Amino acid sequence: MPQRNDASFDDVWEELNWRGLVHVSTDAAELKALLAGEPVTFYCGFDPTAPSLHLGNLVQLLTMRRIQLAGHKPLGLVGGSTGLIGDPRPSAERTLNTKDTVAEWVGYLRAQIERFLSFEGDEQFGGANAARMVNNLDWTEGLSAIDFLRDIGKFYRVGTMLKKDAVAARLASDAGISYRVQLPDPARASTSWALPQYGCTCCRPGAAIPVGQPDQWHRPHPQGRGRDARAIQDAAHHQQRRHQVRRQEQGQRGVAGCGPHHPTRSTSSGSTPMMRT
Repeated sequence: MPQRNDASFDDVWEELNWRGLVHVSTDAAELKALLAGEPVTFYCGFDPTAPSLHLGNLVQLLTMRRIQLAGHKPLGLVGGSTGLIGDPRPSAERTLNTKDTVAEWVGYLRAQIERFLSFEGDEQFGGANAARMVNNLDWTEGLSAIDFLRDIGKFYRVGTMLKKDAVAARLASDAGISYRVQLPDPARASTSWALPQYGCTCCRPGAAIPVGQPDQWHRPHPQGRGRDARAIQDAAHHQQRRHQVRRQEQGQRGVAGCGPHHPTRSTSSGSTPMMRT
C-alpha cells in the first residue's frame, strides 16, 4: 500500500504543525501557500562528522518524507566540504578527518538517507517528486582560495562571526583561534547560489526551502552554527540581485527566504539534545 499523508488535513503545512514538527519558520502564510501550490524543491543538510546519522536526524528525515508525500522534491544535501573543515568548538581546534574518511562517511550517510526518502518518486505523482542527493563538495572543491575570497568571502562579516559563543570563548582563551573556523558558514551558505543547477531557482516554481533543526537556524548558538539563517539571508540577497527583473515581469513574489525548522529532540531531562548523545 503506497504511503500517503493524513487526508484529514487541508495541506501538509497543517499536518506538520499538528505533529509539532514546526518550531521556527520564516513567513508562515507564504510557506503554507507555497507548500499547497506547485511542486517546489526543498533541502536538508547532513554533515559527515561521523560514520552514521544520529537520532536527531530521524525527525528531519520524517519531515522531509511528509513534504515529499505532498508532491514536493527533496534534496539530501551532504556536506562533503564542510565535513572536511568542521565547526568551531568553544574549547580547542577540532581533530580533522582525512579526505578518504569523510568520503567514506558521505557514502554511509547517503545509504541511510535513501532508506527514508523515495528516489524513484511516488506513483501518485508519476515519480515527479523523486528525491536526489547532492554534495557541497561538488561545487566548492574546484574553487581556488583566491576565487573563494573574491566571490564568496566578500559577503561575510567578521562581526557576525564574533557574535558566536564558540568563537568568543576561543578568542578569550590562551589557545586562541585559527582562520579555519570562519570557513564553514560561507561553505554551507553557498547553497543559495549553487542549488539552482539542481532545479532551485530561488523563486516560483522552483524555490529552495531549507529544512532542519533549531541549531541550524539561530545565531548566535553555543556551537556557532545557524547555517540556514545565513543561507536564507544569502538566498534573499542573490534573489534580489539576480531575479528582481524576472519577478517584476512575471508579477511574482520572492520565496527564497522560506524555511521550517522542527523542535530539537532532547533526553527525558530536557537538557541534552539527542543529537549530542
